Amino acid sequence: MAGASRKNPNVTEKRRRHRRQRAGVIFLTVFVCVTVLGLLTLGGIVLLNGTTIPAYAETERESMEEHASEPAGGILTRIEGDTGQYYEAEMAAREAAKEEEGRYGAILKDAAAMQEIHAVEVLAENPERVTVTFAGDILFDDSYSPMVRLKQRGGDIAECFSAELLAEMDAANVFMLNNEFTYTDRGMPTEGKQYTFRAKPSHVSYLKDLSVDVVSLANNHAFDYGEISLTDTLDTLTEAGIPYVGAGRNLEEASRPLMLMTKGLKIAVVSATQIERQDHPNTRGATEDAPGVFRCWNPQKLYETVEQAKTESDFVVVYIHWGTENTTELDWAQREQVKGLAEAGADLIIGDHPHCLQEVGYVDGVPVIYSLGNFWFNSRALDTCMVKAVITPDGLESLQFLPARQENCYTSLLMGGEAERVIAYMNTLSNTAIIEKDGSIRPK
Repeated sequence: MAGASRKNPNVTEKRRRHRRQRAGVIFLTVFVCVTVLGLLTLGGIVLLNGTTIPAYAETERESMEEHASEPAGGILTRIEGDTGQYYEAEMAAREAAKEEEGRYGAILKDAAAMQEIHAVEVLAENPERVTVTFAGDILFDDSYSPMVRLKQRGGDIAECFSAELLAEMDAANVFMLNNEFTYTDRGMPTEGKQYTFRAKPSHVSYLKDLSVDVVSLANNHAFDYGEISLTDTLDTLTEAGIPYVGAGRNLEEASRPLMLMTKGLKIAVVSATQIERQDHPNTRGATEDAPGVFRCWNPQKLYETVEQAKTESDFVVVYIHWGTENTTELDWAQREQVKGLAEAGADLIIGDHPHCLQEVGYVDGVPVIYSLGNFWFNSRALDTCMVKAVITPDGLESLQFLPARQENCYTSLLMGGEAERVIAYMNTLSNTAIIEKDGSIRPK
């Protein structure tokens, strides 16, 4: 531009080079001073009394001499390189920590967030591989035969189950069953109801003895001694640290899924009951402001809950109280609702209530265990089972039927010929699934 002063480029370059050299000398001086001071502080150089310089100090001295002969610009370049390496190492460490924490690690550390989404932490060796084992109906009412036998056996509930069965229950990351009674000392039995069940609140300790992690309250006995019996049950389980699903102090609580979480996996468990099948059942359904169970005789709310759970988790289990008692035949309501549950997004459907085994099958690719049967419920001699599901972020890794037998208020895991007998029987019932000799379940 006309009239603008022009700088001599050679002079400008010299000044720049001089400034860089001066900055390098200053930096080198500071670097040497700090290094020497550090060595003196550590006691590595003691020259005043004539002692020799240790090997590591000699190495530092050689390094300083090497740096002293290095141009200032080279030192700056070296520092920039070291800084880049430190940054890369820091970023790698952060990525490793993030991977270690997993997708849900931050939520697991936040107690308020866990409570808000109704979640519990599951301890698993592999956070992306969780074993959930399911069993059927259990009863702790002192007036009925299982508890009578328990007392005759010294009061140790482990004496009512085989060691092999107890081992399977304990080995599961999550063990879930149907708590088909109330925990209360209060209330009056439902008028006109043939069977009403309640247990002493202290009997909740038997759940811990059996390694139970979660119970369903979505059944037709959760209200047997009135509203107070249900709310006492909720309080008893909460105080014992046993999560429950399928009932609550209002409909929001009764219908909300329980989230089973590791840092790498979130499993939603939804539980509901279609028993008793009438508009005004003895077992009251929860409302917006009244305690009760999550009823699904009208299934629309259940379908909506499953759909929402599907968007908020990796895997959805539906544990449902349905069917007709003491028959292997499926009824129309089971057949109708199983299709709706599969369409809504259920990944595994587990049924109870018939008090006997029913078929296993697949509906639109979704495995269905129509009835688990009694687990430890009465003195009848019945074949029963547990079902073991191994779940990953990619879905169901495996599903296994574990044959068992309830007899004389004692439940045992079956093996050998007896296990083969029950599996063969189940295969005669099942039209869309096959149970292999090892209990593995697969589509036909």
